[in-house]
Amino acid sequence: MNKTDLRKKFKLLRASLSVSDIEDLSIAIANNLLKTPVWKGTYYHLFLSIAEKREIDTSYILSILQGKDKEIVVSKTHIEDNSLTHYLLTENTRLVKSKWGIPEPVDGIEVPLEKLDVVFVPLLAFDKNGQRIGYGKGFYDTFLSKCRPDVIKIGLSFFEAEPDIDNIYETDVPLDYCITPTTIYTFTK
Repeated sequence: MNKTDLRKKFKLLRASLSVSDIEDLSIAIANNLLKTPVWKGTYYHLFLSIAEKREIDTSYILSILQGKDKEIVVSKTHIEDNSLTHYLLTENTRLVKSKWGIPEPVDGIEVPLEKLDVVFVPLLAFDKNGQRIGYGKGFYDTFLSKCRPDVIKIGLSFFEAEPDIDNIYETDVPLDYCITPTTIYTFTK
């Protein structure tokens, strides 16, 4: 299936989830994440959920990272050039919702990309080859292409893998893992 059709399909599937479903599925994803071998790093980049788009509630993963004393990094979106700036999340970080509903840091301690060990990647859908579909602006593909080659890329999804995404581009960056409420997908390079 192509990216446009998959975006439509998975936006509708998400829209059908209740608040209670999202909470239960998000907790299941966080619990599954604990079973992965990704905990040796120091700097973990986490996307903060857009509740209005019925995204996975990453607050449960945030709690896990805090409990493991990891350095947590969050992004600020720059719409004018489709880029992200990355900041350390501290108790003093002030978050404000962007025009897209993304909770973002106002300012803070900027973290260079080469420090990142693990990146949690938002997505609408993914396939059995580790390819993912986001909202189509390319923010994460651009960001991930600038990270260290060994950075671990973890997708988070309420739904299971599609067999294949038809129109993959050279600039699309595949995942290393994708965690769903019931499955841990591992993709080999």
